[in-house]
Amino acid sequence: MILLYQNCKAILSNSLHEFNKVKMNKNILLTGPPRIGKTTLIMRVIEKIKNREVGGFYTEEIREKGIRKGFKILTLDGNEGILSHVNYKGRFRVGKYSVNLIDLEEIGVKSILDSLEKDIIVIDEVGKMELFSEKFKAVVLRAMDTGKVLGTIKLGRDEFTERIRMRKDTEITGVTFQNRDTLVNRLVEEILKG
Repeated sequence: MILLYQNCKAILSNSLHEFNKVKMNKNILLTGPPRIGKTTLIMRVIEKIKNREVGGFYTEEIREKGIRKGFKILTLDGNEGILSHVNYKGRFRVGKYSVNLIDLEEIGVKSILDSLEKDIIVIDEVGKMELFSEKFKAVVLRAMDTGKVLGTIKLGRDEFTERIRMRKDTEITGVTFQNRDTLVNRLVEEILKG
């Protein structure tokens, strides 16, 4: 009788754990002009779905005396690196910023790989700087095959981002000043209903 009780308890516990897990059934990528609030929107969504396993990375501006000097990579498990900077000497450039492929691959790509078994994989962003890395592009496609990506994608189009936009398992949502506040709850509902 005790063994039967323990088996039932274990099955029920596992069932409840699975029930509480987020099961996204499609990737959700946000797009829009710079500084429209895409990253903020993702962070607000993550805040509302606490107790879920979320991994990946996002980018943030580096400002010195109010002037943007570059971008950093921040992982959801606390690691940090430089994506690009005006003073960095790298092979690839976007405007005045040189891209740091080492940190992108050792921190950003690694954070995606480490998140493949989690409920949600944040990729912020699939942008011009990140696309200089073949490792990044490969891991993005691998993550998207899970159907669990919540991320951002650049407005401009190229062969790689067009390939992502054409995926049947991916929803692209435009962010505007008018819709960005209402999108939070809609995205939370979309993620939780999956």
